[in-house]
Amino acid sequence: MSVCPDTALATTDTAATADTADVDPACTAAAPLPVLGRDVRVPLVTGGEVTYAALDYAASAPALQRVWDDVAAYAPYYGSVHRGAGYLSQLSTDLFENSRKTVAEFLGCREADQVVFTRSTTDSLNLLAGVLPADTRVFVFETEHHASLLPWEQRSDLTVTYLDAPGTPQQAVDTLEKALATREPYGPALVCVTGASNVTGELWPVRELAAAAHAHGARIVLDAAQLAPHHPVDIADLDVDWVAFSGHKLYAPFGAGVLAGRADWLQTAEPYLAGGGASRTVARREDGGVAVEWHTTAARHEAGSPNVIGVYAIASACKALTEAGFDTLVARERELIAKVRAGLAEVPEVKVLSLFGDDADRVGVLSFVVEGWNSSHFAAALSAEYGIGVRDGLFCAHPLVRTLLGSDPQDPGACGAPEGRGTSLNAIRVSFGAGTPDEHVERFVRAVAELVTDGARWSYRTEEGRCVPDRGAAV
Repeated sequence: MSVCPDTALATTDTAATADTADVDPACTAAAPLPVLGRDVRVPLVTGGEVTYAALDYAASAPALQRVWDDVAAYAPYYGSVHRGAGYLSQLSTDLFENSRKTVAEFLGCREADQVVFTRSTTDSLNLLAGVLPADTRVFVFETEHHASLLPWEQRSDLTVTYLDAPGTPQQAVDTLEKALATREPYGPALVCVTGASNVTGELWPVRELAAAAHAHGARIVLDAAQLAPHHPVDIADLDVDWVAFSGHKLYAPFGAGVLAGRADWLQTAEPYLAGGGASRTVARREDGGVAVEWHTTAARHEAGSPNVIGVYAIASACKALTEAGFDTLVARERELIAKVRAGLAEVPEVKVLSLFGDDADRVGVLSFVVEGWNSSHFAAALSAEYGIGVRDGLFCAHPLVRTLLGSDPQDPGACGAPEGRGTSLNAIRVSFGAGTPDEHVERFVRAVAELVTDGARWSYRTEEGRCVPDRGAAV
């Protein structure tokens, strides 16, 4: 069976032919992959409106136009997966399983690897934590996102070793090797590491860390949530055992994620969820209970009706990124990173946060603090006065941000600049990608300089712990 009718579900490059006649040229110039929202206008507290600059890709990237078009074309043909004999059910099942193949190709999976569809990176790593053999030793750097820092603590039969934040990529490898060398030379072990920091954007030495893990008999899982949207991720080339990522960071909405890699621990563990789809056969026992035979395929951990649209969206995004070419995307993103870094360097009051130093390679994610500013106040002013969306806080990576800030804040602080010219209690993060036009980062750099030099043009107040514009209260 064909995955979809030629007239409705053809996965041609719909983004390339999208009607952009009514879109402000400044919104689309130089953005390699058109995204939804590129023409959205937002009001400014100072009057008028401006095209919204979405610079919070690290939290959730906007959906690619192509992904949206592919999903819209499929929607009328939506049907139950693995459940029905009807045409739409068979078509949807075919599409779902072909999406699995697309993701496997995107990740460079080995022949025996499994691709399990989940809800998110967090869900993927919690699934993996659940299938680890008893008494597994887990090694994780304190610099990880909470999604990869916390799941291992949910099981009392695992031993977790937290590693200090390294100052260089080589120190990360040395720290891991030293920690692994101290463990007993038997029993299962797992290393969990990010590919790119969600705070600093810095790339981690994944291949070298994988080699160190395997040299000491440990396995390794790569949190690729921030890496996969920006750089190619090849399981075989990196020699990692598993990769986890989220669709919503890969320009694919609808709440799906991926855990891909070695099948053995997945096949022998109890299902992540017990229910339909995970079970091969269920029968009553003579003692009154039920006997269950679970699937050994990816279905073992995909109980219930799956998120077909979310999975298809991920596959569509994988195709779009592959066809655009990561060499082209990476080169262009480096230009944007250089533009942002050069602009921030012109403002002495701005300090960019980094573990590995200014020369470290990174994706389009940078965090910084501004001397004399509360970060929530600064982020609110960027939004209200310039139409720029960034993020402020600790970014679900509290130990890392506090290490970088050299502080351990207990109070998020009040709105507005604190007394004196001290360090912000939190940080500000700007992040961008393949859908970001040059104008957005240029506006951001200009806005930072103007806010630091001239101050905010509007008054702000604290509301439920966040800074918001005080309506009708210009400075």
